[in-house]
Amino acid sequence: MSQNNFQKNKSTQVVLYGRHAVFQALKNPKREVIKLMILPENEKQIKENFKNIIYQVVQKKELEKILPPQAVHQGFALVTKPLAPVFLEDILQKSQNLKSCHILILDQVTDPQNVGAIVRSAAAFDTLAVIVQDKNTPLESGAMAKAAVGTMELVPLVRVTNLSRAIESLKKAGFWIVGMDGYAHQKIDEIDKNTKLAVVMGSEGSGMRRLTQEACDITVRLDINPEVESLNVSAAAAIVLYELNKK
Repeated sequence: MSQNNFQKNKSTQVVLYGRHAVFQALKNPKREVIKLMILPENEKQIKENFKNIIYQVVQKKELEKILPPQAVHQGFALVTKPLAPVFLEDILQKSQNLKSCHILILDQVTDPQNVGAIVRSAAAFDTLAVIVQDKNTPLESGAMAKAAVGTMELVPLVRVTNLSRAIESLKKAGFWIVGMDGYAHQKIDEIDKNTKLAVVMGSEGSGMRRLTQEACDITVRLDINPEVESLNVSAAAAIVLYELNKK
């Protein structure tokens, strides 16, 4: 498959690469596998971990034909269908009987590696789901899955058409909407975590959009050195989710 064909088919198939991303995808019964390609030195690992998987042993040049340039693949490439969508209603139903839980909402975070890194933090800190606006969020990709280090298989990435409507649905389901704002007076470690929380993080450039911020019940900030304007959104998300998960 040429790089051009890879781009054309990105909506119907995804090429995952890197050991962790590929192994987690192979372990996920919801992941529809099309083709697994490995370098000869990795055949033993596949045989030891996956008894009945069909794979192709190829040379490096053939493997890299289906990958983006400079992809750090570690000798593994998996052609697969994108994960089936998870809907907001599914997450609301899952949260129904929980006294406390948290969700992360991303308002126009457009870098796939940042999204992947945020999903990784979400998995580490027991986040129920990551909600994104469909139009302004990159599709599932190898770069996103590589940054997530396999955790795309563990945390639902819920795509919604209208973020404001999704926030209203969360409010009706008992969630408090908390916006991250570097100029807020209250710090995140001061809020009550023993409830249902949906935390909104905006893009690095412009933060939350006005309508999104107006939909928040409260805005809070991270307690960082005032000489530092902000953190990378994925680094900030990791700290936020750590704070939410502290008991």
